[in-house]
Amino acid sequence: MAADPSPELKLEIKKLILSALKISDVKPERIDDEASLFENNPALTLDSVDALEIVMVLQRTYNVHLDDRNQSRFIIRSINSIAEFIAREQAKKGP
Repeated sequence: MAADPSPELKLEIKKLILSALKISDVKPERIDDEASLFENNPALTLDSVDALEIVMVLQRTYNVHLDDRNQSRFIIRSINSIAEFIAREQAKKGP
């Protein structure tokens, strides 16, 4: 069973997304872990192009594969869902 994602991983993902999308006017702490990254998010206003960039940067950074469009949409819906996916994938690979 995969470990729960750490607060450090969630913060790392927030910083990674902000950096990849060149968003400098939002602090990582303002992004709610539970909130949708794409719908009614007061901290971010992201679109489908941003979604593609997020998928690419996650794949490069964490050496994971998000090939299925529906799976990707589910995984990148929030910081929590991204962190859970990354933690699960890292647990599969072992230490």
